[in-house]
Amino acid sequence: MNGFTGFVLRRIAGAVITLFVLSVIIYVVFYVTPGDVAQITCGPRCSPAQVHQVSQQLHLDDPLYVRYWHFLQGLFVGQDFSTGTSVEHCAAPCLGQSYQTDQQVTDIILAKLPVSFSLVIGAMVIWLLVGVGTGVLSAWRRGRLSERLLTAVTLAGVATPVFVIGLVLMIVVCGELQLLPFPQYVNFTDDPEQWAWNLLLPWLSLALIEAANFARMTRASMLETLAEDHIRTFRAYGVAERALIARHALRGATASVIALNAVTFGSAVGGAVLTETLFGLPGIGQELVHAVKVVDLPVVVGMVLVIGFFVVLANAVADVLYAVADRRVVLA
Repeated sequence: MNGFTGFVLRRIAGAVITLFVLSVIIYVVFYVTPGDVAQITCGPRCSPAQVHQVSQQLHLDDPLYVRYWHFLQGLFVGQDFSTGTSVEHCAAPCLGQSYQTDQQVTDIILAKLPVSFSLVIGAMVIWLLVGVGTGVLSAWRRGRLSERLLTAVTLAGVATPVFVIGLVLMIVVCGELQLLPFPQYVNFTDDPEQWAWNLLLPWLSLALIEAANFARMTRASMLETLAEDHIRTFRAYGVAERALIARHALRGATASVIALNAVTFGSAVGGAVLTETLFGLPGIGQELVHAVKVVDLPVVVGMVLVIGFFVVLANAVADVLYAVADRRVVLA
């Protein structure tokens, strides 16, 4: 237990260091750039007085390390923003203030996160069930016609853009067959049933692409395990093929599935831009695209930082789950 606890603590420390480095990179990329940073941050519609106010709030006259320190202070203890006639306090974690809408970036993100989480978590359940199931079946039926068909379908899924699948689903399911209404996001707390029905097509659109990747990964890992010497020994002793698949080959593919799922989940939180835009879902990805279009730099920085946080968090959790599945990792 001590070894496992030490492993978890090392992974937590590594995640914290990674987040610190990530925050430095994001700050340098967005706030230490050629040109008038205050003008870029405030946006093209700001008056000279507003640009001067933004320059003071960002401490642009201070050395770089002092400016970054104020940035960190906002994350951990909050900071104050002048609105001209009053001072507004932004509680920690404060990611800044949008100079386009005068909203706190944290409030904008918190309003969009439930939509993105609803999309990604539902899609994750589908891509794990379909992807891993297809990979297991393909490895079990290797060399047969069904395996070739599954491999062809998987390759087609990997090569098909997500917006093509989404458009086909909407045209066929909502237009021709009229089985479902066109998706419109409904809060889970308002109506759980309508929440699920309206997200079904976005879930399928996002999940089918990722399921193809999981199917390929699962199949390759299982075939590699089935080719090992101890599996041949089990076969020589008459162990059934189903038992070999369930007890040994699938367990060998667990690590690859966990690692791939961590990367996929973390990136999908902010990377499902096409799906959110296609189905009109007001999530993180769509808001990030809008912020880039209107040059709302504080929102862009906050969104990128939050997306990076979830990628690091997902990978840290994956490392711990990997160690639970295979205790040899703890000793490595």
